[in-house]
Amino acid sequence: MVDTVKKSNNRELTTFARGIERDIEAVKNAIITEFSNGVIEGVINKIKVIKRIMYGRCSFELLKLKVIMS
Repeated sequence: MVDTVKKSNNRELTTFARGIERDIEAVKNAIITEFSNGVIEGVINKIKVIKRIMYGRCSFELLKLKVIMS
């Protein structure tokens, strides 16, 4: 399937196919394993939003408290 897509004239699809081939082990592992880092990525995003909202207005201690409380 990837070879067929790579032969197409669609640049976006061929780039996608090359990326899949380059990271084939990661793609296989994502399909096979039941683990995901989605929850952690969500927590990190939430911390970044809190940090952005409080930018320049508080100390690290207050930021830490706000992250713990949310």
